[in-house]
Amino acid sequence: MTAYPELTMLLPDAGRGFGSDPAETELADLVARGRPGGRWVTANMITTLDGAAYGRDGRSGSINGPADLRVFSVLRALADVVLVGAGTARAEGYRAPRTPERLRAVRASRTTTAAPALAVVTRSGDLAPELLADSPHPWVFTTSGAAHLGHLRAHLPPERLHVSDDVDLAAVLAVLADAGLPHVLTEGGPSLLSDLVARDLVDELFLTTAPVLVGGDAARPTTGAWFDPQARAAPVHLLHADGVLLGRWSLRGPRLGP
Repeated sequence: MTAYPELTMLLPDAGRGFGSDPAETELADLVARGRPGGRWVTANMITTLDGAAYGRDGRSGSINGPADLRVFSVLRALADVVLVGAGTARAEGYRAPRTPERLRAVRASRTTTAAPALAVVTRSGDLAPELLADSPHPWVFTTSGAAHLGHLRAHLPPERLHVSDDVDLAAVLAVLADAGLPHVLTEGGPSLLSDLVARDLVDELFLTTAPVLVGGDAARPTTGAWFDPQARAAPVHLLHADGVLLGRWSLRGPRLGP
């Protein structure tokens, strides 16, 4: 597996390549294509060939690689805010996102902030003190019955802590949009993505398929109750590198290509 793999398009423009461009100008253009202005929710997840959303260690980092990292980095560079569940924040050691120097020009061409904000939804309030103390502080959405609500209030400024009877994801997105953060990138985990899809709040899904099988009983990229109705997706593009498949799927109607 190469350190900086060339991505080759399989669909719709077969054979088009995205080579070694640290600034990722062409890949960013591809990723941003077709997005309207205003509120937009992009999900980014990974799965193994046997359907696991993470490896034996409970982390997605153990099944991803350089090809996935290229797309992951560009998605973050183009987002206003990264939205995750508390379990993912704890398992993956989340901190305030930072934009790599090589991607700052791409970001500056599309947004006015230096890096995306971080937003976390949690029903327990169990978040690491070092995450809460980050600069800038994360946005945290929790419930009035959260066991660690006092911990959150002790570490967060009031404007970054939103407490309600239950976590309403549509309301979360509205708060972020009103704060000037309309383009949301959610990185899961599976429970959060499932809740967003069930409420028809996801516009597109970037799904990487890693060429490994892990066995075990890991969650899929979505989990929990069956969707009723099923969420329909249409292919937008499909990239390939080193056996890794990197797909983009629209959840807003049939389309393929620009």
